[in-house]
Amino acid sequence: MGSFGIAQLLISMLLFLVLFFGIGFLLNMLLRMTWIMAVIYPVVTILIVDEVRFIQYFRSPGESFTALGDRFGSLAMADVLILSSGMAGAIVAGLVMRWLRANGYRMF
Repeated sequence: MGSFGIAQLLISMLLFLVLFFGIGFLLNMLLRMTWIMAVIYPVVTILIVDEVRFIQYFRSPGESFTALGDRFGSLAMADVLILSSGMAGAIVAGLVMRWLRANGYRMF
């Protein structure tokens, strides 16, 4: 796993899961959109991973998306696991919101 120890990997995964669960929960309370964080998370992941300026996606999309694909392809397994746990946190936040609404909690 490169320079990551197993403890660092597990803690990073837990932190991303809790972080994006919390952000998704709060965004849902503010915007009343259950799956908002699950929709936004891929954009956040692209902003974390890419090295291309945002405007370049509009100026030269072919080169920018090719560079993004290469960058995603070169991620280490630890990075993929950490980013995947963030997506899992966003999805769990949506599921919790649906469960709370089904059980009568209308403030969410």
